[in-house]
Amino acid sequence: MADRFIEVSLARRGVQCTARLLADRAPVTCAVVWEALPLVSDVYHAKYARNEIYALFPAFADREPPLENPTVTPIPGDLCYFSFSGTELGTRAYGYAPEAGVQANPTVVDLALFYERNNLLLNGDVGWVPGIVWGQVVEGLDEMAEACNDLWRAGAQGETLGFRRA
Repeated sequence: MADRFIEVSLARRGVQCTARLLADRAPVTCAVVWEALPLVSDVYHAKYARNEIYALFPAFADREPPLENPTVTPIPGDLCYFSFSGTELGTRAYGYAPEAGVQANPTVVDLALFYERNNLLLNGDVGWVPGIVWGQVVEGLDEMAEACNDLWRAGAQGETLGFRRA
């Protein structure tokens, strides 16, 4: 199978990067995400995982993918997939609130981009939170990291994180 690529973007900031799907390591997750594209939602900056931005989506697969190619220490450029029940992290601080689709759908999908080093997926409320690494940024990470740092400093209000086929 030929490599597949997606574009990850912060719309308001006009920044995008290109990622290669890791279909050889996370085939089920890659297939599920690929079929659901394009996906766009409000962006959040992580509080605990450190150098991460993410968007929340109602579940889009018939069944959630298995924990394939897992990590608790994502590296710069990793795209990770997380799946949570509506009550698992049900606080407004994480973005898991009624407006994020939690009440309408008991499963929430979190698609994340890690843009810098020293990340640890340890949550004080629930413990270790392994993610599925399903993509790796191959172009534009430096510009995206700069925009992510601006998002951290200036705020995420009005910004979206988008994923589409490249």
